[in-house]
Amino acid sequence: MIAIGSDHGGYALKERIIRHLKEAGIPCEDLGCHSTESCDYPVYGHAVAQAVAEGRCEKGIVVCTTGIGIAISANRHPGIRCALCADTLTARLTRLHNDANMLALGGGIVGENLALEIVNVFLNTPFSGEARHQRRIDLIEKADK
Repeated sequence: MIAIGSDHGGYALKERIIRHLKEAGIPCEDLGCHSTESCDYPVYGHAVAQAVAEGRCEKGIVVCTTGIGIAISANRHPGIRCALCADTLTARLTRLHNDANMLALGGGIVGENLALEIVNVFLNTPFSGEARHQRRIDLIEKADK
């Protein structure tokens, strides 16, 4: 299950990603927002992060105009490693090296086709499990405590 959320600036891209996930047979939970009416991105960044941190969803995707604010909001939750990606290489490496469990996208930064490619790479790339990468994740997690 993938948790997904956005603010008004990321709404259109969030809706497109949801359609893409459904077409691929990937279940997702839409945690809002549900229109282009102005709203506060931390509400949705926190909601998606909470769903992932609690284990209700395996991964999360959040979208705002730049992706920055909603990623910062998500990363305030212990156990969340939300990576802002604007290309497929970053999406691949953040999964391989950082075992990122959330993806942030900028609806005003990446086009729809590229965003869908990034989502595919993010969701289909496993964590490498290499000791040096796990050690770094453990150090990140230690800071949460």
